Amino acid sequence: MTRQNIKGARALVTGATGGIGQAIARALHAQGAELVLSGRRTDILEPLAKELGAQVIVADLADLDDVARLLRESGSLDILIANAALPASGALLEYTHEEILRNVSVNLTVPILMARDTAEAMVGRGHGQIVMIGSMSGRTASASASMYNATKFGLRGFSLALRQDLAGHGVGVSLVEPGFIRDAGMFVEAGGKLPRGVRTSTPQQVAKGVVKAIKRDRAEIVVAPIELRAGAAVGSVFPTLSARLQKAGGGDAVIDSMVEGQRSKR
Repeated sequence: MTRQNIKGARALVTGATGGIGQAIARALHAQGAELVLSGRRTDILEPLAKELGAQVIVADLADLDDVARLLRESGSLDILIANAALPASGALLEYTHEEILRNVSVNLTVPILMARDTAEAMVGRGHGQIVMIGSMSGRTASASASMYNATKFGLRGFSLALRQDLAGHGVGVSLVEPGFIRDAGMFVEAGGKLPRGVRTSTPQQVAKGVVKAIKRDRAEIVVAPIELRAGAAVGSVFPTLSARLQKAGGGDAVIDSMVEGQRSKR
């Protein structure tokens, strides 16, 4: 087990323009990290960087040349937070080939590439922590979420396997998996609506999970109420039963409330 000291560590946070990314950045800053913030919107990144004394690198993770430049300009990293992702609700038949490739690239291929390259340098130094921001959608499948499920299931398998590969080199790999998040994130931005009684978590709780993952070198941290965790556990073992329970609990309405709001971001 390796435990990365956050104070004084150089940490890259991708997707820092979103509410969850901002919360993670602030939490790491409070722990004394030296931050590199990345995203596509300078109007959000620059005020945040000024607040936190961070470096800004504007990059589009759908462009592999931009990914290479981001890693090059980030310098020697002690911590990588792979937080950036594209939303992907809606039936697969509604997606073009280009949208599928873009989604798989940003949500899965790019985190793998970034982990590979940062891990190489971390192994050479004998320390470091890679944190992937996954999702409860990487633990159980849902209707009209085949693309998002595919990338988040893949990210979970990759993270847990890479953790084993790097265990003897002083480099930790952690996966933080949020459920429904209020106040910020894909669900809120898409105008998603949950059935009455379904609880949510906050961006700050996700950020707290990230800090815990780094400090304790935790393999996997789920940030969601107990009932959602239980539902995911059922879904991972009994997918047919899970599909029926989701439908009975209003799952179709939840997805319908998100699809239109996310269509333009594929």
